Amino acid sequence: MKESLPFDHRPDPAIGDALRRALEPGDDSAFVARVVAQVERVRAGAGASWDAVLAGWARVGVAAAVTIALAAGYLLGRSAAAPTPRRASVADAVLAPVTSSAEVEVVLASVIDN
Repeated sequence: MKESLPFDHRPDPAIGDALRRALEPGDDSAFVARVVAQVERVRAGAGASWDAVLAGWARVGVAAAVTIALAAGYLLGRSAAAPTPRRASVADAVLAPVTSSAEVEVVLASVIDN
């Protein structure tokens, strides 16, 4: 088993420095311009609307659901087609001619337990 990494509660100096540089008081317009430019780049590459993004995910989701349904149907069809061995019931043991003492023991055990 792999050892889990210990939790470090101390602040990360690299991330802290980057955040301080990005959020230094003073010229907020440069920061806002960078954020707006990044948003525009993401919108241009992602189809420009949230419904287009969800539509892309839906196609993949429907394809995955169909694949899973086909695989499940195939597996269930194979298991239903395979013959299952029939276990003898107490009634079968009582009505059948006695061939071994094991059958008698099964009948007696079921009668005594009930």
